Amino acid sequence: MSVNTTEVSSYRFLLITICSIIQNTFFKIIEARYMNAIFAAAVPVLLTVLLGYIIVKTGRPFDSRTVTFIISMIGTPVLIFYNLTHTTISPDVLARISGATLLTIGCFLLIGMTVLKLFGLSSRVYLPSLSFPNTGNLGLPLSLYAFGQTGLNYAIAVFAIVAVSNHTIGHTITAGRGHWREVLSNPVIPAVICGIAFGYFGVVLPVSLDNTLELLSGLTIPLMLLMLGTSLARIPVTTLTRSSLLSVLRISMGVVVSLFVASLFGFAGAERGAFVLQCSMPVAVYNYVYAQMYDSSPEEIASLVLVSTVISVITIPLLLFYLVE
Repeated sequence: MSVNTTEVSSYRFLLITICSIIQNTFFKIIEARYMNAIFAAAVPVLLTVLLGYIIVKTGRPFDSRTVTFIISMIGTPVLIFYNLTHTTISPDVLARISGATLLTIGCFLLIGMTVLKLFGLSSRVYLPSLSFPNTGNLGLPLSLYAFGQTGLNYAIAVFAIVAVSNHTIGHTITAGRGHWREVLSNPVIPAVICGIAFGYFGVVLPVSLDNTLELLSGLTIPLMLLMLGTSLARIPVTTLTRSSLLSVLRISMGVVVSLFVASLFGFAGAERGAFVLQCSMPVAVYNYVYAQMYDSSPEEIASLVLVSTVISVITIPLLLFYLVE
């Protein structure tokens, strides 16, 4: 009996040692190669949301309607235009990754609609959140840190298509009506067209104007996150279970579909990495903006944005570990 006990103890010690080595090695790799990217993107987002929360809880004034107007009509169009005019991506690559992004969004819409109908949930409320990931304030910095300037160029192309789709298709779904004149009058569309044209023809803006656009583009994301934080402070999050399940669906659907589409289009290296990473982001903050604008259960979408962002803190390093070569 003593021999058997000794053998069991030896095997147990060996197993623990091996597991410890694997665990330490894994986390050293994660820390060395990815943790800077994760913290650089996720921590500012969470802290800015927290700041908005504190503003309301301490009784400070915050005009949500004015902030929504600034984000929708000024900040986002400038952000897209500025990024497109400063990208070095070639037109043929832009067309290819744009087509892949459109196909992926179509799959998101189809899968999301099917799942929501199956469980009796409102497509008007939840479908945009499942279909349009946060390719801006999370996807762009992560793509830069993980895949360099080349990866950022690809990520900007995905961001532009997702933004236009969200401001047209997502806008219409959330509004609950097909007022295409209102949708097409959204300044995001001319911002994308002009940004692509200026970038293609190499139009150089005056330094003062370019600096102004850079300043305004940097205004948008903090305002969106502040508004999210103020909403979370005013409206209690009571749908944690549903938000968690839908958040897992959003992220897992993004990973599976984007990997399939990337393989279909023959993406490799930084192009594949940035594309899959962008499509696998959590729920975009802008879905909450539209939910607030059209009173489409904004408390539900606020919960989805927050929960999916928290979950992504776990899923993003795992995805980067798989994507980064």
